Amino acid sequence: MKIAVCIKQVVTRDWPLRVAESATWVRDQEASFEMNEPDAYALEEALRLKEKNGAEVVVCAAGPARVSQVIREALARGADRAIHVQSDELAFADANAVAEALATSIRDEGFDVVLTGLQSDDQGFGQTGVILAERMGLPHATIIMEVEVGDGRLRVKRELESGWFQWVSLPTPALLTIQSGINQLRYATLKGIMAAKRKEVRIVTPEGLPTAGHRILKLYVPEKDKATRFIEGPPANAARELVRLLREEARAL
Repeated sequence: MKIAVCIKQVVTRDWPLRVAESATWVRDQEASFEMNEPDAYALEEALRLKEKNGAEVVVCAAGPARVSQVIREALARGADRAIHVQSDELAFADANAVAEALATSIRDEGFDVVLTGLQSDDQGFGQTGVILAERMGLPHATIIMEVEVGDGRLRVKRELESGWFQWVSLPTPALLTIQSGINQLRYATLKGIMAAKRKEVRIVTPEGLPTAGHRILKLYVPEKDKATRFIEGPPANAARELVRLLREEARAL
């Protein structure tokens, strides 16, 4: 069995973000980066499937040269090899462009299972996985909390609204988007870090990216202000008005 895991490099969560001069992205030239959290859970699930069923785990990432940081981290955790779709434009590209770049680069590998995180910590659209499934012509299921493999099929547990869950059966090859918290993440060992230096990383340069389906017009830090509002009138009327304001405007109730 061959499993592909699509990972993304994002700015570290506790990094003090600053808007770039263009006002369309953050200033990431000196930022600290890490693996996207939902993708880390997807990688862990792939490694557990490998341990249970025997498989080759290949990590796939799209972005500039600095993405090699999270690729090496994934290899150190236990992935067997990697594919890096390298392009500076993919650092802030939309889900359509990233999915197309990944699909073109991994389509001929013949993966049985493709895993992605549910969404990214930076843009958070939750669309890359499902668009990738469409581009590759694969059945897919989203918000996965449990995966079972057997007889050429996948049996997966999906998280729904209001505490409900749904079990779905899929033929392979298939694509799953993994929910954070599905498992307990492992850390890279010293042995794994040393072994990662010898593992293959195939670099692919995309010939061209599709036109973006959207573009960011302006990025800004939310403005904070304070205001005092007096409620006058009889106590009963004032109480009703206070409850209305808390519920409809402040949304505290």
